[in-house]
Formats: sequence, structure tokens, C-alpha cells
Amino acid sequence: MKRAIITGVSGQDGSYLAELLLSHDYEVHGIVRKQHYPSRPWFDNLVRQAKLAGQRLFLHQITLHDTTALQRLLSQVCPHEVYHLAGQSHVGLSFDIPESTCDFTGMGTLRLLEIVRSCSPPPRFLHASSSEIFGIPAQVPQDETTPHHPVSPYGAAKSLATNLVRIYRESYGLFACNAICFNHESPRRGTSFVTRKITQAAARIKLGLESELALGDLDAQRDWGYAPDFVSGFHRLLQHHEPMDCIFATGQLHRVQDWLDIAFNHLDLDWRNYVVFDPRFARKAEPTLLVGRPTRAQQVLHWTPSLSFDAMVIRMVEHDLQWQRMRRAA
Repeated sequence: MKRAIITGVSGQDGSYLAELLLSHDYEVHGIVRKQHYPSRPWFDNLVRQAKLAGQRLFLHQITLHDTTALQRLLSQVCPHEVYHLAGQSHVGLSFDIPESTCDFTGMGTLRLLEIVRSCSPPPRFLHASSSEIFGIPAQVPQDETTPHHPVSPYGAAKSLATNLVRIYRESYGLFACNAICFNHESPRRGTSFVTRKITQAAARIKLGLESELALGDLDAQRDWGYAPDFVSGFHRLLQHHEPMDCIFATGQLHRVQDWLDIAFNHLDLDWRNYVVFDPRFARKAEPTLLVGRPTRAQQVLHWTPSLSFDAMVIRMVEHDLQWQRMRRAA
């Protein structure tokens, strides 16, 4: 039985990855921050499964600042694979807390790499990087060779972490990979992100629970994919016979307005009657034309997205509509 450690296991990607690895008969050890012990419906359901909790799924309350606890955990578990997904992932918030973002995202990755390097044998290591490392890209679309040009503290922190993974791979021979992820969404996306704000607001407006949605730039564009597809790519990347960095993306650009069109139209609503501009949500520096070229993932890992953009948005709207109805009934 393979053993894996996942940092950020209670988040969107971490929870999907835990489910995937458990379906492949892994023993999964998930790291959660002490002050943020998970209380999310999808994760609670996973933890409550009697055949998993305490038998093949174990949770450990550790912060990425606690090097001693992390080292102890890896020495006890002796994992075959480590998936590093934890981090302060909200780009806008990184301007408000730049120091903690860089420490948690950049230095936290360095601490883990040092611990992994000290293991005998070292486990395979995956770092979930971000398209935000490209910021204002030198080429469109971006691939694994595109130079980094971040425009936010979050992007800069991810750039540091991404380069550290490469350096440790090249200098110490670690099986260390960067999964360079373009935006990816799902019903488990946090409600502070614009995508989930839109699908949740559309559902609440349909049910008469809200009458207004405040947003920033509606013309902002991103390459948005489906989170479970990306998590499948993570696993494929660590099963490959040699370590490498890999872009996970759809290769298609969409605007924030496209989310509004699909989400509100699906519920027979006109978003123009409800959406107002709020300058608080406008980025201080907006990345431009972030769209990925996932050729390496497609050709080497045989990875392809399974869900279209429209279908993903509708799936999130339907989830939020059902969730709001259940809450209202309760």
C-alpha cells in the first residue's frame, strides 16, 4: 500500500486528491493547520467514513512553520509521495498580507524540501504552482519554459517556490515536480473567489435571498479548468518515470462576464439587473492573457480535461442552488 502526505488536504484540491488516492488504495495522511481544522461538508463526509478514518485516512494538525513536527511526521509515515498544496492562495489578499503570504508559500515550500531531502529514501514531491508566476507573460500561450514575471506578492511567492523545487531537483536529484496550474474551479471553491461568488449569488438571487452582486473588472480573462481534472494530473505526474514540471490548463480564455452569462442564463436571469461595480475588488495589478499550453501534459502524461467550461459553470450553479435550498429548508 502506497503512503502519501497531502498539505492543505481540507481545501478544494486537497480533498479531491485525498479521494482520488484513497480510490487507488493509498494510505493518506493529510496536514491541516491547527487554527483551521476542517469543517466543510465534503471533507466531514470523507472523514466520517468508518472504513477510512483512522485506518487509511489520518489527519495531522501541523503548521508549515513547525519544522520539527513536519520532520517527525515524515519520519514516522515514510511516505512514498508528498503533495504540497497548502498556501495562502488568494491573490488579492496577498497585497494585504504580503509578508505572511511569502513566508507561508515560499519559505514553507523550502522547509518541506529540506525535510524531504533528509529522508532515506526521499519521497517523490509535488508542488502545486500557479499561472500567477507568469503575470505579464513574455509569450501567449504559456508553457513550462515561459519566463516568470509575477505582478502580485502571491505570484512572487509561487515563483520562489517553483524555482526552489527545480533547484532541489537539479542539485540534489530529488524526484521533485511543479504542477503549474492555471485557474481551476469546482463546487468546493472558496466563496471569496470571484467564480464561486458568481455561482452562489446567482443561486441566492434566484431564490430571493439576495438582490445584488458586487464585482470588480468583468473583462478580466483567465484559463479556467475543472479542479478534479487537475488533481488527476497531479497523480499522473508523480507516477511518471522521471521528474519534470508540467502545465495543467485548458488552453482557452474566458472572461468574468462569461461566468455571469452562463450562470445567470441557466437560471433564467439577466445578470445586468443585479451586478454592480465595486472598486474594492479591482486588482492593483492585473495579469494579462494567462492561458496555458498543456502540450506536455497531453503528450507525456496522456492528460486531457474532462469537463467543458460551460458544463463546469452549470455544475457549480446547480450545486449552489441545491445547497441554498437545503439551508433554507433547515
